[in-house]
Amino acid sequence: MSLTQYTHEPRDREFMQIAIEKANESVPVEKAYCVGAVLVQNDRLLTTGFSRELPGNTHAEECALLKLQDINQAKGGIMYTTMEPCSTRLSGNRPCTDRLIEAQIERVVMGVREPPDLVQCTGIQQLKDHGIEVVVVPDVEEACLAPNRHILK
Repeated sequence: MSLTQYTHEPRDREFMQIAIEKANESVPVEKAYCVGAVLVQNDRLLTTGFSRELPGNTHAEECALLKLQDINQAKGGIMYTTMEPCSTRLSGNRPCTDRLIEAQIERVVMGVREPPDLVQCTGIQQLKDHGIEVVVVPDVEEACLAPNRHILK
């Protein structure tokens, strides 16, 4: 599937760097990635999240959305995430793609596609199918994958 490699927005690298810092706060576990996320609305940081930050085997994007007082705050926003939002979860929890679609996120900016080590992810296609713009920031792949060395051999 083709993916716009990068559509430059003035603060994309800045927000992606914050997401990378959040990913590094994730405690590694055997069967889950360490991901960071930043939710932005009108060029202003609303919330952040990282894998397993909140109870319940939570994912980064999920944590960022759960921290909102009202999910409507996310409508039209941008989710920065170090890894492609999940489309399938081994835990049986709702995938992040469903949550982003439901929250009416307008744009997802990611650092790297989800490696096929755990599941076959179709997050990009699901988001695009719902009219959400998806772009990848170049030259951040190594930093986004670094917290996941426990899985990526």
